[in-house]
Amino acid sequence: MTEKTTGASYAAAGVDIEAGDRAVELMKEWVKKTQRPEVLGGLGGFAGLFDASALKRYERPLLASATDGVGTKVDIARQLGVYDTIGHDLVAMVMDDIVVCGAEPLFMTDYICVGKVHPERVAAIVKGIAEGCVLAGCALVGGETAEHPGLLGPDDFDVAGAGTGVVEYDRLLGADRIRTGDAVIAMASSGLHSNGYSLVRHVLFDRAKMSLEQEIEEFGRTLGEELLEPTKIYSLDCLALTRTAEVHAFSHITGGGLAANLARVIPDHLHATVDRATWAPGAVFDLVGKAGQVEQLELEKTLNMGVGMMAVVPADSVDVALTALADRGVDAWVAGEIQGRGDRTEGATLTGTYAS
Repeated sequence: MTEKTTGASYAAAGVDIEAGDRAVELMKEWVKKTQRPEVLGGLGGFAGLFDASALKRYERPLLASATDGVGTKVDIARQLGVYDTIGHDLVAMVMDDIVVCGAEPLFMTDYICVGKVHPERVAAIVKGIAEGCVLAGCALVGGETAEHPGLLGPDDFDVAGAGTGVVEYDRLLGADRIRTGDAVIAMASSGLHSNGYSLVRHVLFDRAKMSLEQEIEEFGRTLGEELLEPTKIYSLDCLALTRTAEVHAFSHITGGGLAANLARVIPDHLHATVDRATWAPGAVFDLVGKAGQVEQLELEKTLNMGVGMMAVVPADSVDVALTALADRGVDAWVAGEIQGRGDRTEGATLTGTYAS
């Protein structure tokens, strides 16, 4: 008598469709909180719908788009079992890129890849994304959760997102507007944000053998809590600034560090000089540098060093700009100025010594 074999199934291969459906139900309430009047339909369709007739008020609307992820910071979230903040990071990485050109964030979609669908965990990730979208002023119109058994471990996950914004053609910000004598305003970061975590993890865990649960006196909390501090979302602050003061350009300080990202918006004939003495980087940057004996230039080309966004404004707009940012609770200061390029090859450089 031969034994009857059982046919293959999606579930046997490791994909739980019912768990995925349950995750969608759990996340619906959070997605609703992000809705704008231009959004049509609800969660669950094949595509998110956004009423483009809202753009008729523009003379010449330009759509701005960006896509990004959070990088290896997700592994810190996985180890700590904290999933409702990583979405803030995702929204910040996407929407703060979009606002750099002066665009208003409109909507976003996300992609969550997991080894195994844990409905509550996926819903917590989406909760963070939705909260981030509220802070950025955009709608979360859809997304995808993919289960990849065999490729990812049961507790592994990654997130990515894409966003769209709009700006009037004659209000487009960038290198063309920057002039000699403009001031460079720095806006404080909330910490490491979401870049350089491969270096940070290598230094703190592989070399210094630190633990996420370790209390760090300088932080006033555990190392894990510091490393999971969400990336600051500047979108609405930047838009408010453009309505209050004349702004020529923004620069989102992400991978590559402050000088390299600022240089991306500086025209070929000009140069931005940023004075380190105008601020003191937070304790986490000092810890990474000392624990790994990382040279200052290596830190500066990898981490944001305490500055998450920069604005280039005319010198006579500085006071208005700083007041506007302070009114919104943004810690900001004049960090540098725009000069002629001369014989310098870089678009931006850091000078001086950090304040203590």
